[in-house]
Amino acid sequence: MKIIKNVSIPSRKRPLRQRVRMPDDRMTFSRSLFMRLFLLSLLFLPVTALAEDFTRSSDITAVTLYPQGAAIRRETVFDLPAGQHRVILNDLPRATPLEQVRVDLRGATLGAVTGRRDAVPPRTDADRAEIVAARARLESIETRLRSARADIRAIRLEADAAQARIRFLDRLGAGAAQMDVPDLRALSEMIGEDTLTALQQAQAANLRAEDATRNLADLEQARSRAEQALDALLTEDEARAALFIHVSADTATRVRLRVSYVTDTASWTPVYDLRLTRETGALDLERGAFVAQSTGEDWRDVAVTLSTARPTGQTAPGTLYPRGLRIFEEDKLPRPLTMQRSADMAAEATAPQTPMMEASSVTQATARFDGLEVSYDYPAPVTIASGADRTRLSLGTIVLQADLRARAVPMQDDTAFLMAAFTNDGQDVILPTDEASFYLDGRYVGQRPLALIPVGARADLSFGPIDGLRLARRVLERTGGDRGVITRSNELRETLRLEIENLTSETWPVELIDRVPYSEQEDLKIDWRATPAPDERNIDDQRGLLAWRFDLAPGAGQDIRLSKTITWPEGWVLR
Repeated sequence: MKIIKNVSIPSRKRPLRQRVRMPDDRMTFSRSLFMRLFLLSLLFLPVTALAEDFTRSSDITAVTLYPQGAAIRRETVFDLPAGQHRVILNDLPRATPLEQVRVDLRGATLGAVTGRRDAVPPRTDADRAEIVAARARLESIETRLRSARADIRAIRLEADAAQARIRFLDRLGAGAAQMDVPDLRALSEMIGEDTLTALQQAQAANLRAEDATRNLADLEQARSRAEQALDALLTEDEARAALFIHVSADTATRVRLRVSYVTDTASWTPVYDLRLTRETGALDLERGAFVAQSTGEDWRDVAVTLSTARPTGQTAPGTLYPRGLRIFEEDKLPRPLTMQRSADMAAEATAPQTPMMEASSVTQATARFDGLEVSYDYPAPVTIASGADRTRLSLGTIVLQADLRARAVPMQDDTAFLMAAFTNDGQDVILPTDEASFYLDGRYVGQRPLALIPVGARADLSFGPIDGLRLARRVLERTGGDRGVITRSNELRETLRLEIENLTSETWPVELIDRVPYSEQEDLKIDWRATPAPDERNIDDQRGLLAWRFDLAPGAGQDIRLSKTITWPEGWVLR
């Protein structure tokens, strides 16, 4: 038996773990046995217990653009071994709203997802071929530029050396006063010849330096153009966000990982070119969309859908709150009632507030309308650089037939305007936009906003002035004041003459519009007469608006006499 040395008897107050001390050999044997059992157990563990990190890049496959904002979908497909793993996507733009990111995994089980903007693993994606070529060109030009500058410095050194020789010869001649005449003559000839040679060498070096400097300017311009070309390709933001996605699979499988989110740094705007042909009345609406994005990454060959939905706008109806009224005796008012402290404003101030929401191609798109929104699926992949491109997509052409006439408003204008009236009898809604360009017989007329024109709706659009249809509105009579002592009433009389003259060589269908006032009070009397009588009163249910319609031959004119009489009681003021 081996004698155990240095065994101390523990005190009763010490913990049990300090009372027993195992012999060294037994401790070593126990540890060895434990390690063997642990390693043996690893042999029987399933392979799925082993974990691995996979760093993946994702491609933007589809984008739904809204008037403000965009829903982006990106995907990556890869092989995943059996086990529990962590997939790292480190190519999301830094501005990605990570709290709105949604992850869909097909082929494996999705676990926890963590987003990160800082301490993101480096990206290893290689540059595109055009960027590599642009960088190589810039480096080649910079190499030639450095070599040219070195050559210029070498030439300048030659000129400096020639000038140094000249200064030496000058000092040599200054110290030769005590020499004999023959020696002085020989020295003088030598100094003259060498000085001439040095001057010629300095002049030649300076000329070469000037030529090289001019060539240097050409190289600097070439470098500037190469830098500009490279900058035009480097539109993406290098800073990125990352997703850490925990996944598990029972067996080796191929998985598809899809990430979707909404950003507010993209948009689309409807654009229309309206082309009217006077001879036939054909009106072609060339539909398009300007799309732009500044997400921090370029979209390359992406499937684009344009939607009129506004997820970043109001998505719920407004709320009305009860309004109570109280009356007070005039001498017991608590304080003056003012417009600034009306019951409506007090109710609104105390009402709960609604929380703010967090924040040219010939290829044509086809439209879908489900009663809630209009969407266009663009049939070809689209590439849009971040913060640089404003791409126009074609949405097709709507062909309509218009009725043409001249609209004259003498009260506002001195010429008539060409109007095209049509019905949107197609299948597509004409969307509102601030970018509608108008063309008449191929000639650009101007740009102005265009309102929404639903399917089946009637619309009137102007295609510019008709300078040959001249307008005038003349006041022939205007009187006002007290009519007499007995009636003691006030009266205003006015007589106008509306004039239009056709100085063109063709007959024009004309619609002349003017107005008379209307009354909403019984004591305010308004009588008016027109010669000839108007063809329509209260145009589009607008009280007092009158319209005359007639054909005006070349060189002809048309006069309309419009008179009105307004009376009101004494002591009242006409507004």
